[in-house]
Amino acid sequence: MQETATPEEKAERRRNAYAAAVERTGITEEMIARLVAEFYARVRKDEILGPIFNPRVHDWPRHEAKIATFWSSVMLQSGTYHGRPMPAHAPLPVSGAHFDHWLQLFGQSARDVCPPAQAEMFIERAHAIAQSLELGVATFRGQILDTGKRLMEPDRKP
Repeated sequence: MQETATPEEKAERRRNAYAAAVERTGITEEMIARLVAEFYARVRKDEILGPIFNPRVHDWPRHEAKIATFWSSVMLQSGTYHGRPMPAHAPLPVSGAHFDHWLQLFGQSARDVCPPAQAEMFIERAHAIAQSLELGVATFRGQILDTGKRLMEPDRKP
């Protein structure tokens, strides 16, 4: 027989998982907010990503707060993010090279903001997220993929 948890028990489990993740990783909400702010400051000025995001993001503080909840959910199991990243990214005019550049900027931001161990945790997750988004965007567009590999593009420059 399956036991059903009450909403209070579920909330307590979530709080415990969050506290354990903070303890295990050393990542804090403040670190996430600083990383997101630094990364998007770079994106806004970037010659490759700026033209893609600047016309689409009308309220940067709100966007950054939403992305911080995403990273909190990813890294700390906070459960605060309730968005759908794939539909937001699928129609963007991006290629694999854009994802590569995004990862480069994100990695630089993580290394500048976070202690080395935490920076590497963020970077590792960012690579998995970028791979998933790139595959999803390609699928959305009906592009042919070499199974299990990144998009087969002759030139990954944006």
